[in-house]
Amino acid sequence: MEVELFSSQFFVALFSIIVLDLVLAGDNAVVIAMASNRLPAHLRKRAIYVGTAGAIIIRLIMTYFAVQLLSVPYLQALGGLVLLPIAVKLMKPSGGEEHIEAAETFAGAVKTIIIADAAMGIDNVIAIAGASHGDFLLVVLGLLISIPIVVGGSQLIGTLMDKYPVLVVLGTAILGWTGGTMIVHDRTIGVMLLETAPQAAYLLPAALAGAVCGIGGYLQRRK
Repeated sequence: MEVELFSSQFFVALFSIIVLDLVLAGDNAVVIAMASNRLPAHLRKRAIYVGTAGAIIIRLIMTYFAVQLLSVPYLQALGGLVLLPIAVKLMKPSGGEEHIEAAETFAGAVKTIIIADAAMGIDNVIAIAGASHGDFLLVVLGLLISIPIVVGGSQLIGTLMDKYPVLVVLGTAILGWTGGTMIVHDRTIGVMLLETAPQAAYLLPAALAGAVCGIGGYLQRRK
């Protein structure tokens, strides 16, 4: 289901992708900072730019294939279900368990950034593929807008998340909504759902958006 260029649905989907890119980029920003931490100052920025460029290329390839796979029956619904625990986890306080070994050479830092970003970017790929509604142009535009922000302000992103928790809640709600949208647009399960209850097209995404925020908020309070 491709989105009509420059329609209201196009801009809503693009906004969702940019928010998801930024909210889900917190760990990736830490990877970028830590991987290049031991390099001399004149190499650090170059390693960040080259490593991030490589990571973007890998991310685009992964997302392209994810977008294609979502047309397979049941896979889009499965991808939507996978997003739900990811959304809940987003609101849980970080335990600080992520650890990336800082590289001491330019090539090592670039390799670490690319490999770690690819390994940690599976949730991003599924989320962005679902939010794009199968339109790869939206994926590219979202990355082009959000990646420079991530690279230029990796520290700022973390600070903003701490200062304005509503950004995390917004990202969590969008993930829940995207998960529900992926389920109702699945070629098999979605058709069955919409034939039984057409209003599920909006009610299911809204219910899942509320559910993941509620569960995430509950777990946050317990911590």
